[in-house]
Amino acid sequence: MSVAVIGGGWAGLAAAVSLAGQGIPVTLFESAAQLGGRARRVEINGLALDNGQHILIGAYRETLRLLASVGVDVRAVCHAPPLTLQVTPDFFLRAAALPAPWHLGLGLLRSRGIPLRDKLSAVRFLAALKRGVFSVMPDISVSTLLAQHLQSPALNDYLWHPLCLAALNTPPQTASAQIFVNVLRDAFFGTRDDSRLVLPRVDLGQLLPDPAAHFIAAHGGKIRLNQRIQRVELADKGFTLHSDQGVEHFMQVICAVPPFRVCDLLGQLPSLQPVLDQIAALQYQPIYTVYLQYAASMRLPFPMLGLSNTLCQWVFDRGALSNQHGLMAVVISAEGEHEALPHAALAEQAARELHEQLGFPAQTDWTRVIAEKRATFTCLPSITRPDNVTPIPGLFLAGDYTDSDYPATLESAVRSGIQCALSIQETVR
Repeated sequence: MSVAVIGGGWAGLAAAVSLAGQGIPVTLFESAAQLGGRARRVEINGLALDNGQHILIGAYRETLRLLASVGVDVRAVCHAPPLTLQVTPDFFLRAAALPAPWHLGLGLLRSRGIPLRDKLSAVRFLAALKRGVFSVMPDISVSTLLAQHLQSPALNDYLWHPLCLAALNTPPQTASAQIFVNVLRDAFFGTRDDSRLVLPRVDLGQLLPDPAAHFIAAHGGKIRLNQRIQRVELADKGFTLHSDQGVEHFMQVICAVPPFRVCDLLGQLPSLQPVLDQIAALQYQPIYTVYLQYAASMRLPFPMLGLSNTLCQWVFDRGALSNQHGLMAVVISAEGEHEALPHAALAEQAARELHEQLGFPAQTDWTRVIAEKRATFTCLPSITRPDNVTPIPGLFLAGDYTDSDYPATLESAVRSGIQCALSIQETVR
């Protein structure tokens, strides 16, 4: 038995760790010089930063379990406060010290910045979702769902729209209500700890890719960096992988590359066309991260702060999280007018909004914009996503775009990789 995992993002790493941990020979191929995919470390001005501000929540059980399995002490490397949402200029919510979902219900009733009628409306909305067993049939847009439940503009601006953009990376007008409801279900109706924000204190490389690489190597696996697989072909008892460094044979293959690379990689395989058509139909959404360096004394009242009625949506205090004092990371999720701005103009706009909203200095020491143009798939209502198991025996698909009740998150990527590994483990028992 030999397994190739193509792609060293979080899905591929989850698959390789799971296989290596079971003693199954695995080789992971990554075309870049480092692991992590779209959640990776980058070096900017001598600082170890990230290509985007990825956060976890306590409900991401498979991701947290994976981190523990490779030796990461999440409590030591992450800031995990009870659910706290602060959105300028007025909104503040903190979960109460009660079991779920009462922790959120009382938190909403105690929240600041919205009138009592809106607080009661939000509680009624969540109660209605629970009565309906968190099912939206037929699937509709998030905006339509919120309108059906009479959620006010203030609730939408301060709570539901920011949560939708953060979780689904899709505008509420076009985002799947069912997948949004799935996120609300798992975050707010499981345990109180499920709703905790888990904010990494270390760069994304230290969080999973580095310890996962050590784990894979320690358990007999191999990692090939800077080796791009160009195509996969069927062979006797397995598959032939063609790369820029030669040809290799494997009995089973997990394809864990971004969806927009799958068709080029697997397009020559017979009986896979319906799956490839599904993938080709996917649309994509961007995520922009703007780093702004201020004097070391500048800080936020909370490590993660929302902004309303601005181009920028969230700002993270890297000083509070990672001791990179005075460094702010501004995140803009999903499509919008910001995509048309040159990076320098976008950074100027972000600095202007922090100046106007938070009283930050008008000038920064330096700025940098990182744009992931196809960060996630567009999470449309009733979207069709490919299964992890393909029609070709021994060939599997892993990635946050594969069939799941979650949007494109680190958790859905990890789940997909683990599921592929489990399917392979079943074949060797």
